[in-house]
Amino acid sequence: MTPPNLNDPLLLLLLGLAIDAAFGDMPAVFRYLPHPVVLAGRAVTFFERKLNRPQRTERARRERGVVTVVLLVGGAAALGWAVQWVCRRSALGALAEALAIGILLAQRSLFQHVAAVAIALRQGGLPAGREAVSQIVGRDPARLDRHGVARAAIESLAENFSDGVVAPVFWYLIAGLPGLFAYKMANTLDSMIGHRSERYRAFGWAAARFDDLANLVPAPLSGLLLSCAALFAGDARPGQALATMLRDGRKHRSPNAGWPEAAMAGALGLALAGPRHYAEGAVNDPWIGAGTARAIPADIARALGLYRVACLLLAGMIFGVWLARHVTLPG
Repeated sequence: MTPPNLNDPLLLLLLGLAIDAAFGDMPAVFRYLPHPVVLAGRAVTFFERKLNRPQRTERARRERGVVTVVLLVGGAAALGWAVQWVCRRSALGALAEALAIGILLAQRSLFQHVAAVAIALRQGGLPAGREAVSQIVGRDPARLDRHGVARAAIESLAENFSDGVVAPVFWYLIAGLPGLFAYKMANTLDSMIGHRSERYRAFGWAAARFDDLANLVPAPLSGLLLSCAALFAGDARPGQALATMLRDGRKHRSPNAGWPEAAMAGALGLALAGPRHYAEGAVNDPWIGAGTARAIPADIARALGLYRVACLLLAGMIFGVWLARHVTLPG
């Protein structure tokens, strides 16, 4: 076996995944320092206030939205390149790069936010469940019954497994820190201005389309990982997960969210998505999955178990590739 290289991207990624799994959002640190995603959000807010003036024409706002995406995503990639250039020059720098990866992943925080919904529903009933789920979804919580709250939490878990875990890992593997930084900026842009509301329909068009493009590969990969994880997750159904993903993955209004949501729905025997209410209006989407829509807190727990296995499977695959590259078999 060849000695490990601390600057090996696979090793750094494994360390980053471990850091995120162990420490999550690091509230003790970011209570005093702004989180990188918060800084990205401030940059988006600055550009939106300056360029998305309501008196401008729709075409002008769309053009300025394109400029915003190019400047912010390009700037994030350039910053990632500079940080990587500094980090790859020493062992301490390699550890700093692994820390940066861990900070920009969302394994632990996603688990905690979704688990909080199940706890709130069990202990505080529907009002507490609505309050908890409002922290992770954009739909109108007042319109959700108990089953709707549980479905919303499970859908958020599936979609954000792609956005917050698989896609950042994918883009780091493709392009290192420049790819990771660029993706996080693109995802922040989409979450803030990529809506179909009157205010953002034109200005956020480029942000939404760019995020769709960035997730074109990670989203189906997320669905495949969840389907494979169902092999090892209790009463989950791997065959049904894959079949539902292939059948219903394109039914979602988002070109990418449907893949992991369909895999989750099939694995757990649920029906997800369907008609929903957002601030900008109602969405009359078809149901994804052929199971029950009457999800309960126990289903959130099952979804979290599947998610945990999928995260371990992702890390195991990266470790397997790293071993294959560094272990020399005798003979």
